[in-house]
Amino acid sequence: MPPSFTYEFKTGMYQGTTSFPTGVYIDGEWRDGANGTTIDVINPTTGKLITKVAEATAADVDTAVKAAQKALDTTWGLNASGAQRAELLQKLARLMEENVDELCALEALDNGKTFWWAKAVDVDFSIQTMKYYAGWADKITGQTIETDEKKLIYTRHEPIGVVGQIIPWNFPLLMFAWKIAPALATGNTIVIKPSEFTPLTALRMVGLIEAAGFPKGVVNVLIGYGPTVGQAISEHMDIQKVGFTGSTLVGRKVMAAAAASNLKSVTLELGGKSPNIIFDDADLDQAVSWASHGIYWNGGQACCAGSRIFVQAGIYDKFLAAFTERTKNIKVGDPFAPGIEQGPQVSQVQYDRIMGYIESGKAAGATVHTGGERHGTEGFFIQPTIFTDVTPEMKIVREEIFGPVAVLIKFTDEADVIRQANDTVYGLAAAVFSQNINRALETAHKLQAGTAWVNCVNQLHPNAPFGGYKQSGIGRECGEYALHNYTNVKAVHVNLGHRM
Repeated sequence: MPPSFTYEFKTGMYQGTTSFPTGVYIDGEWRDGANGTTIDVINPTTGKLITKVAEATAADVDTAVKAAQKALDTTWGLNASGAQRAELLQKLARLMEENVDELCALEALDNGKTFWWAKAVDVDFSIQTMKYYAGWADKITGQTIETDEKKLIYTRHEPIGVVGQIIPWNFPLLMFAWKIAPALATGNTIVIKPSEFTPLTALRMVGLIEAAGFPKGVVNVLIGYGPTVGQAISEHMDIQKVGFTGSTLVGRKVMAAAAASNLKSVTLELGGKSPNIIFDDADLDQAVSWASHGIYWNGGQACCAGSRIFVQAGIYDKFLAAFTERTKNIKVGDPFAPGIEQGPQVSQVQYDRIMGYIESGKAAGATVHTGGERHGTEGFFIQPTIFTDVTPEMKIVREEIFGPVAVLIKFTDEADVIRQANDTVYGLAAAVFSQNINRALETAHKLQAGTAWVNCVNQLHPNAPFGGYKQSGIGRECGEYALHNYTNVKAVHVNLGHRM
């Protein structure tokens, strides 16, 4: 029998009990993985075991693909109308609303994000994503193309087929929603691999997907490791499209495997080293508040984190003083406790990686202005950290740290700061702070990034595209643009009487 999970939340901002299977979910059934092995799920707040989940393998991927293809050919794809798909997505959104606190608690337990942030952003955004794509499901339309009176040409947007999806651990439920919602709205069937670090909300969502009435085999959920399950998804000959969110390094491997197999369509949402440019004429309080949110939100574990903060010389000292005070006052601790702003990092691996970057910055001669140490004695907590006196070649300036570590860089010349901001292999997001709207927009247009924020940071919406330039990825999540990732366009030519 596959493992199951029961947990009673007794303290903090949520009290309640959750219980659900933690097996491999294929063709509407829970089962053990092909090898009968399990994966430990660790509580990042304590470093202790939460539960075990069934480990999927490449053999399970093959079984899931067969189930997904069967569903595509019988109950889904071209066999389910847009109106039917819309109704099921709406039902799923309503069920998520009915279980919102339980989903928030699972995110906080499994990932370490604070319960109130999960409720304010992650879970609410996930629900809105389902509703948004439910609205699109019966509006996937083609065009009629004018030629002459003896010929009719029209286009159809048809499901790609079985799609593979691989999601990260930093926003477990939100990434699950970003991936499955547009794929389901357009009629595809899914084999999805959540992160082995944070599998619980995806597994809980299975019960809601079943309750909503989705046919068997439409969504298949496999918890496994990247080199096995991720690789198998990327190279499977019967998966026609793969969507991946994660690091640039792994994104290259996904793309290579997809190209080497059946040349499947690939979308990649990858890493970032986002610049945040604060001009002399910025509203100082506003800039400090948003810059803090930009880098410390979710413990810095966001691909769009504003980790490079460029501050113009005229306000640099004032900004540094205010930003330092704000950083020192961030409350770090139990993600279920009221008032906590930053929980633990997700895992021991991630904790060690971030601390390695902090040591690298120290060794390279940068100044730890504040933070830079472990917080507390258990779990994977790191103090919010500011580096000053950095230089462009330092690893902490050039590489994605994915933790609560900001670097402050003083600038004077406007053209030079744009050059510095664009001097990166990444291009996911950027921010500009100025009360001169012409300057702000001109700068935003010159920054090489898929998203540019003006006088704000980390603002994302279901109807707005999100994705990167350069090595930050290919394709877009969210909005109408994401629908393009999940359909094939067919041109139909109809002869209305022309004879050769």
